[in-house]
Amino acid sequence: MKFISWNVNGLRACEGKGFSKIFNELDADFFCLQETKMQEGQLDLPFMGYQSYWNYAEKKGYSGTAIYTRHQPQSVRLGMGIDEHDHEGRIITLEYENFYLMTVYVPNSQDGLKRLEYRMRWEDDFRNYVLSLDKNKPVIICGDLNVAHQEIDLKNPKSNRHNAGFTDEEREKMTILLSNGLTDSFRYLYPEQKDIYSWWSYRFHAREKNAGWRIDYFLVSDRLQTAITDAKILTDIHGSDHCPVELDIF
Repeated sequence: MKFISWNVNGLRACEGKGFSKIFNELDADFFCLQETKMQEGQLDLPFMGYQSYWNYAEKKGYSGTAIYTRHQPQSVRLGMGIDEHDHEGRIITLEYENFYLMTVYVPNSQDGLKRLEYRMRWEDDFRNYVLSLDKNKPVIICGDLNVAHQEIDLKNPKSNRHNAGFTDEEREKMTILLSNGLTDSFRYLYPEQKDIYSWWSYRFHAREKNAGWRIDYFLVSDRLQTAITDAKILTDIHGSDHCPVELDIF
């Protein structure tokens, strides 16, 4: 099965840059989106053979997630069931016979780390939610996790040490999450791969210079490791400040 995850940074804008063509060319079983920045009814974008599920933020033009799937889920859950976290459309969980699939758009700690304290609460509650699912069956989590976990995961680790997405606190939460039975699929297959990123600032020609960050992930329950056949970062696909990431499992 082929899974794609993409922070589209506004689906309506991305559609104007070729989203539908890219979607059809990638031909995935599951296509997960983050930062759709939409409200219900703003864009009719069906694809033949796919069902779609949407979680919209209450705030207009902000956040939001979606999943297109060729496979009928057993159940669909929006959010993690905690009121503090469930107004921004950040999580969709689909349940299947042998796994849960989750798309997630983790809150950014923002300039000046204004939202870091909230982010820490989110991380703890999110980890508990994931682990509660993992007790029942394996999980596949994809999305913009808004953290570069290790120095290898961004171009300029020293100058970004205390910036949002590379604080010690955020990286530690990622370490804890992984230590609770989850695998970073890309690093599992390519532990030493350098200079490959999934997000680049629109400033300073960062993408042209490949001065990026790897903050988009597929995490899987450790017991799915042997099912991973490939994990890719599709850096040649444009349309957003992020590129899609891919997971292939059998």
